[in-house]
Order: sequence, then structure tokens, then C-alpha cells
Amino acid sequence: MIMPDMDSLAHPQERRFNPYTENGGTILAIAGADFSVIAGDTRQSEGYSIQTRYAPKVFRLTDRAVLAVNGFAADGNMFVKKVKQRLEWYHHAHAKDMPLRAIARLIQTMLYARRFFPYYVYNILGGIEEDGTGAVYSFDPVGSYEREACRAAGAAQSLVQPFLDNQIYFKNQEAAQGTSHPSHLPLETVLSIVIDSFTSATERHIEVGDGLEIFIALSKGRTLQGMESIRGLQELTVTEDGERLFVMRRDLKKD
Repeated sequence: MIMPDMDSLAHPQERRFNPYTENGGTILAIAGADFSVIAGDTRQSEGYSIQTRYAPKVFRLTDRAVLAVNGFAADGNMFVKKVKQRLEWYHHAHAKDMPLRAIARLIQTMLYARRFFPYYVYNILGGIEEDGTGAVYSFDPVGSYEREACRAAGAAQSLVQPFLDNQIYFKNQEAAQGTSHPSHLPLETVLSIVIDSFTSATERHIEVGDGLEIFIALSKGRTLQGMESIRGLQELTVTEDGERLFVMRRDLKKD
């Protein structure tokens, strides 16, 4: 019979298991007067290892709603699957898609229900409200949420959010004398800000890169205003009411 080491008995050893991990990547969303733009990179990593160069973080929920998830990839994929399932049940029961504001409340309820063992994901919901305005809702892992004009989350949040605060909220900017800052930026400017945000984050953060997916939700009667020829632009859906959903894909640095 082997006797235990008395030193190990005198000094208790801790055992710990962490079910979560960080898988990198960054997401953001910006709301306009009659459109929303939701974007995310496609790199999935852990530490200094790239697990895959194409792991989408932005998902179409309905013809008017898009969800971006970031954090623990396994939790994110499962959460999106469960949200889509709930939305499908709603569609079968009511013969219509759930409105964006109701989807935000649904996500809040689902996250809060798991608050003691939460989905380790940060969610950003973007799309078109029933009144035709663009909207963005941001969530923490246990369900606290609010409607905002713009929000970034993920590995490069500390790099991207200050840039959005400056360009969208015009923080630390003085308007020219006799003028005021616009309440909403045009779509072309917003797309340029989104692309610049991810290009800069890719240069400065090792967990961001490879590819960029940008979803564009347009309100009824809204057009792309001459940007139909943008490289990589693809139309996904057109609703009976006239809302349109597009996706644009771009390459980012792969090193």
C-alpha cells in the first residue's frame, strides 16, 4: 500500500476547471436614420493560435434583423441557434416575423434566464424598427441592454469604440461656427467608417483579421444611392413591405 505524501496533505492543492475561453474577433453596429449596418471579422483564435480564418460572427435572424455575437464561439453559435428557433416558433404561431424591439426583449430574457451559468457572449442586434428607423441594441452576457446609435464589442473594442464615439457621436469635436453636427450620417460615410475601423483594428490587434462581413439593412423605400456597384455586395432578401437586406464581404490582413 502506497502512503500519501505528507507534504501534499499539509499543503492543499487547488483544482480548477474553466468552461469558458476567449475566441477573439470584433463586432460593431451603427444605426442610421433609415438603415443599420452590422459588421464582424471572421477570424477565430485562442491565444496565439488561429483556429479558423472563416468563422462568421454576424447572422441574419429575419428580413429586418441581424445579430452579431462575440466572445466564446461555442456559446455564441448555440445562442444564435436557440434565438433562431424561438423566432421560427413565433413565425409559425403568428404568420409574421417578430419586430426588432421584441427580438431585443426576447434576447434579454434568454440571457437573463441563464445568468447563473451565462452564455459568455456579447451580442449586438441591428435592423429596422416597425416605424422604419434604424436601430442598434447592445447586450452584456447576462441580459442588460440598451438602444444606441453605435456599439463595438470584442477583442478590439478598446480600439474601435473611441473611434466610433468620435465619428458617430462627434465626441471631442467642435462644429464649425454657425453649424451643428448631423444627427445621422449617410450610408456611404457609415460604410467607410466601418471598413476603416476594421482595417485599423487588424493592424493593431492579433485576434482580428482574415475577412470582414458587413450586413446592411435598409428601410422601406431606401436605396443604396448609387452604391449598387460596390465590390462584394450581395442582396439577400427583399420583404413584401420593401425592406432590403444586403451583405458585403471584404478581405482583411491574414498575418
